[in-house]
Amino acid sequence: MYQINLNNPCKAYFIGIGGISMSGFAELLHENGFDVCGSDIRESKITKRLDSLGIHIVYGQSASNITSDIDFIVYTAAIHPDNPEYIAAKELDIPMMERAEMVGQVMKNYANAIAVSGTHGKTTTTSMLSHIYLAAYKDPTISVGGMLDVINGNIRIGHSDNFIIEACEYTNSFLKFHPTAGIILNIEADHLDFFKDINDIRASFQKFAKLIPENGVLVINSNIENLSYITDNVKCRVITFGMDNNSDYSAADISFDEKGCGSFSLIKYGKTTDKRISLHVTGSHNITNALSVIALADYYNIPFETVKAGLNAYNGTERRFQLKGSFNGVTVIDDYAHHPTEIKATLNASLKYPHKHLWCVFQPHTYSRTRALLPEFANSLSLAENVILADIYAAREADPGDISSRTLQLAMEKAGKKAYYFSSFEEIENFLLKHCSSGDMLITMGAGDVVNIGEDLIKRQA
Repeated sequence: MYQINLNNPCKAYFIGIGGISMSGFAELLHENGFDVCGSDIRESKITKRLDSLGIHIVYGQSASNITSDIDFIVYTAAIHPDNPEYIAAKELDIPMMERAEMVGQVMKNYANAIAVSGTHGKTTTTSMLSHIYLAAYKDPTISVGGMLDVINGNIRIGHSDNFIIEACEYTNSFLKFHPTAGIILNIEADHLDFFKDINDIRASFQKFAKLIPENGVLVINSNIENLSYITDNVKCRVITFGMDNNSDYSAADISFDEKGCGSFSLIKYGKTTDKRISLHVTGSHNITNALSVIALADYYNIPFETVKAGLNAYNGTERRFQLKGSFNGVTVIDDYAHHPTEIKATLNASLKYPHKHLWCVFQPHTYSRTRALLPEFANSLSLAENVILADIYAAREADPGDISSRTLQLAMEKAGKKAYYFSSFEEIENFLLKHCSSGDMLITMGAGDVVNIGEDLIKRQA
């Protein structure tokens, strides 16, 4: 297996270089002296940026793009064995690796490689931790799954031994990583188009925990069911966090301001401290996220005042309870929530935010997730006063023909909650313009393009 060595740059080719993660690592290798080039289907803002850095990109994927002077090739999960560049690389016997394998190899080059995992909250927690490391002047390399203002994107190339990355369990990709420290925020049923069931998911997280070496640390939520299954037989130190006072790190004297942002006193190993933290992100779930990074930072001896400064500077990540603007006096919030637990957390947070009436436009993400968690979706969405459903965002899936947003609408109505359904964004926008009034709050919610609805309404008023 080819091993990437940042101290020994060579020529790398990325098939699908315009992807959000692929582009970030292409830039990282380029910054470290590698001769990076690649291909993508079409030009985009991302590819234009890479081109401006001196990374050569070809549009369209052809066997002629693959030459014998390439030392290794990286490809995305969307690239199949019938891809002409993939075939040409095999014929030339050029070492190839899937994106997750490449990320894992890069991680080996850092003495402190921190991976943030969990079914929910990865992007927010990775962002919180990034802010703390930046406040501590640790010059970290950062890879986050959203756009973070403080690093002006999703990648930051540092020049230290510190690497912070969001680690996703889908397709077991995080099992190809090489963390020296890890956070597990929660473990729930999701990605059931890949995993067989919750036990299969738990087994994956158990394997992730075992990746951490003896001199490393696992910071894990004590509220995870049957925690010992995950933590027994790991080689590293285990530190727990959570809202339970039996956790190593927990919170007391919790309060919320007028926008639902939490403040709390830190409990450390059963003792309430005089250390108090005030967050600038909404919801009680973010207190739990903050506890995980406080625990990890404390393990690495980052002073509390620095931790506090980092958390104080964090105002959120794009598409995470993000204030977008307003139309006709209606506040517009956008959120990436696409799992019932995330929806519940976001809607509970919104109840603490100033509003007269709450409107939620939800766009389900993937047919398989909607089918597998249909009752849970209906239950969690019922927290909103008014629910409007958009068509399912297919993402990687084909329409099976037996599940739709109408199915979810019927499930909600069966549970006693009225929901509206419209087949187009234009119909949804017209409905909201007619029924929302000044002082109301609109949340557009989902992992697809539902964000466009709120943005269009703001533009229509302007």
